[in-house]
Formats: sequence, structure tokens, C-alpha cells
Amino acid sequence: MRLKDSFGRTFSDLRISVTDRCNLRCVYCMPKEHFGVDYPFLQKSELLPFEEITRLSRIFRSLGLKKIRITGGEPLIRRSIEDLIVSLAELPDLEITMTTNGTLLSAKAALLKKSGLDRVTVSLDALDDETFMAMNDVGMPVQQVLEGIRAAEKAGLTPIKINMVVNKGVNETSILPMAKYFRGTGHILRFIEYMDVGNTNAWRLDEVIPAAEIVRLIHDEFPIEPLEPNYPGEVARRWRYKDGGGEIGLIASVTQPFCGDCSRARLSAEGKLYTCLFATEGHDLRRLLQAGASDDEIKNSIEDQWKKRMDRYSEERNGVKQSVKKIEMSYIGG
Repeated sequence: MRLKDSFGRTFSDLRISVTDRCNLRCVYCMPKEHFGVDYPFLQKSELLPFEEITRLSRIFRSLGLKKIRITGGEPLIRRSIEDLIVSLAELPDLEITMTTNGTLLSAKAALLKKSGLDRVTVSLDALDDETFMAMNDVGMPVQQVLEGIRAAEKAGLTPIKINMVVNKGVNETSILPMAKYFRGTGHILRFIEYMDVGNTNAWRLDEVIPAAEIVRLIHDEFPIEPLEPNYPGEVARRWRYKDGGGEIGLIASVTQPFCGDCSRARLSAEGKLYTCLFATEGHDLRRLLQAGASDDEIKNSIEDQWKKRMDRYSEERNGVKQSVKKIEMSYIGG
């Protein structure tokens, strides 16, 4: 069946956070002053077991699920994550992807591919160590991420997408170097407008570099032209180099919202269902699991949550008080 919400948006994508922990403290996601050594991360007993994630994924599949993206936090921190991939890969007609910061990828890429992972998206915000270390705030060198990307390419986790969050005054000088480095590699570099996800990153609109400005900057150096979307609801607007040097993407949640055809639901690491990246509350599916609910009962609960979904945060952003408490991206997944 095809599940539609109150605006007629069809469900097809599920983003599963397997942990709220990360080994980086990126300033736009998990700033160190809020996520310090005393931060109350979820305990192991609070994380949704792989068997329950798989069961829920099977139920979501019966509601039209086409693609799962494993996220975090940093998903490769979750012990034996490849076991979850193996279980999910047994579900029919399902694409399984992962978003990772890439720092642990070189040791895991081949095993992830063997387990059934289709491809990866790697977060990388600059190519020079000074800028990258300032953004990840733990002294992580760029080389470790680049080694992870090379390992993923060798393992066949392709096409690889590279996500760069552009924060004005922090890393905008890295836009062209990133474009030059990944141009011609077959990887798809995606520029993401700095977003007001959660409440801890001190987001301000004047720190956003609009996607249109990024397009102009790249076009002046390497002429590009727009491409049609691969599928309805694709978050990135696609562009290609006119000389055949490859493809880039622009994710413009702030200046060019794409709520109108959003097809994504999110499952937190402790089993709560969220119907928007900018959600303020979730629906507790683990409570149903622990209460012994049947697959049909859980399916009906998910169906009810999606059918009454009215999320349009990015389109309504200017009319929403920024003091509204939103779920942190590190908890709900990017």
C-alpha cells in the first residue's frame, strides 16, 4: 500500500538513528559546550535492539518503504552495526544506505558492503585541517575521512555522496576547493545550507549562505547546468558540470524549502517515530513493542501517525519562534 499524509505526501523513506553518540563535536550539530563529558547520552539498555529495528523496518516495508538510511550520531560507533545491515538486507526490494562522518569507515567499508549495504554518504566540511578541525572540534584530521572515502569506493559503496554544511564565516572559503577536489571523481558533492536543527547550535539566519549564491560561485569557476530530480521528493537539487566533470547537489532547506514532497520518517535510537527533521516530539513505538503489540497493531499506529502528519517547518520557518524546543539532529539523525 502507499501511505499518504494530510497533504498527500507519500511515505517511502525511513532514516534510522542507531545511536545518539558521536566521536566528533561539530559546531553546527553537537557543540562541545552542550555535549560535554557529563552529557546524558542514551545507555546501551535504552537503544532499540537490532531485532526490533528489523521488525519495525519490516512493518514499514508493508507501508511502502523503499529506502532505509542508517544514521546517528555516528552509526559506526554502534557495536556490530554490520549485523543490523545483514538483517535489513534480507527485506525485499529495499535500498540500504548510511550517512557517516567517515572517520571509522576505512576499517569497516568492505564488511559493510559484504553485509548488504548499498552505498554511503560521508560528511566532510573542508579539506584543510585548520578549518576541518575547527569545525569538528576534536582535532580530527581530514586525511582520516579521505581514507574512509577511498575505502568505500574500493568496496563498491557507490555512488558516494559527500555532504558539506556551509556555515558563513567558518568554511565558505572551502566551497571551491571541495568542488575542485571531488570534480571528476564520480562522487557527488552536496552543499547543505546551515540549518536550525535542534536548539544548541546557536543558529542565525545571517550565517546561512544561500544555495543560489553557492551555485553562482561554482558556475563562475566551472560552468554547471541543472538536472532533473532522480525521483519525487529528492532533497538535493541536482546540477552537472557542462564539460562532463560530474554532478553536485544543493540542499536548501532554508531558502528553497522542499516540504511539499517530503517522503521521510525518522526512527530515533530509542524507538520513537518522528515525521520531521525539525520535530518537537515523537511517537513511542518501543512502548508498543514492549507491550507485546502485534505487527498489525504497530502498523496501524504508524499509519495513523503518518496520515495526520502536517509538518511543514521549513516552509513556515519565518513564522515559528526560534525558542520552540526542537529535537537535536544528533538524536534524530540527519
